[in-house]
Amino acid sequence: MTRVSTQAPTGPVPDIDDPATDPFEVAAFAAHRIAEITGIARHDVALVLGSGWGGAADLLGETVAEVDAAELPGFSRPVVPGHGGTIRSVRVDHSALAPTGEGAYGADTYALVLGARTHYYEGRGVRRVAHPVRTAAAAGVRTLVLTNGCGGLDLGAPAGTPVLISDHINLTGASPLEGATFVDLTDLYSPRLRELARRVDPSLGEGVYVQFRGPHYETPAEVRMAHTIGGSLVGMSTALEAIAARHVGLEVLGISLVTNLAAGISPEPLSHAEVIEAGIAAGPRISALLAEIVRQL
Repeated sequence: MTRVSTQAPTGPVPDIDDPATDPFEVAAFAAHRIAEITGIARHDVALVLGSGWGGAADLLGETVAEVDAAELPGFSRPVVPGHGGTIRSVRVDHSALAPTGEGAYGADTYALVLGARTHYYEGRGVRRVAHPVRTAAAAGVRTLVLTNGCGGLDLGAPAGTPVLISDHINLTGASPLEGATFVDLTDLYSPRLRELARRVDPSLGEGVYVQFRGPHYETPAEVRMAHTIGGSLVGMSTALEAIAARHVGLEVLGISLVTNLAAGISPEPLSHAEVIEAGIAAGPRISALLAEIVRQL
């Protein structure tokens, strides 16, 4: 069951950081503003583009409109180098390989490209982490693609390798859900969408993503722990967003780009510059891959 309102919001925009505010009301205001700016009443798919994935937006199709996310209710300016701060509305060019030839949503599919991700480690609260996902749902989105740059625990998946997320382990100690809100997370990362992605690229492997709180990188002992409990990818995003997405009824596809081997796996020290460099190097290939996956939805 979702809590997404279909009613146009009225009155002043509530403060998303006020505990008395319903965060879904703020999402409704943001979605209404997006519809006003873009002229698109309903978007079908949303993409959160992490490190290395930004080029996919240019390959999806025609950009209808672009807005500074900080101008939308509840959104914040990104503080991480390598992350954009805009939201784009894109009319998707369908792939001839899509089941209907025109995509699952009909002749016109609109993607909402969310280039304004708030990470939990920024200290702005989990509501702001979940806000873009909730806004997408309020804008009509039914499918969410979450991407990230991450550390890899598998020597067989070196830097530059895209990996489908099959499940996650949330080690942040937080949840985007409030109160007695019980949501089943079985098959959170859609088996159907993972299979579609493998039709586009049969070489894609799968892994379990472990979200740490950050912003410091994991210690070698923490990486060994993550491996022991079933993890194969480590990072500082995605899991909280995916939980919020399941709550509002979205079908989720998660893809990580291994930007570096995790601490203790590689003898080299970790740095954000390394993450950015790996993303730039892999960018054209993974962007084309992601764009083709979305075109086949």
